[in-house]
Amino acid sequence: MRLTVNGEPREVADGLTVAALVAQLGVRGRVAVELNGEVLRQAQHPEVALREGDTLEVVTFVGGGV
Repeated sequence: MRLTVNGEPREVADGLTVAALVAQLGVRGRVAVELNGEVLRQAQHPEVALREGDTLEVVTFVGGGV
């Protein structure tokens, strides 16, 4: 199945959930995911199955300071 992740086309297995995609991307820690323009709650990630043509933005939070 073909998706767009952070502006880049990506081929993934059918039936993949948002949580599984985030794990495949190797993203750890706090993450925000926008699916087709809608921000998903973290609790939704394991429940939401991806579909052909979906567009996702995956953003991680980085701490730091001066």
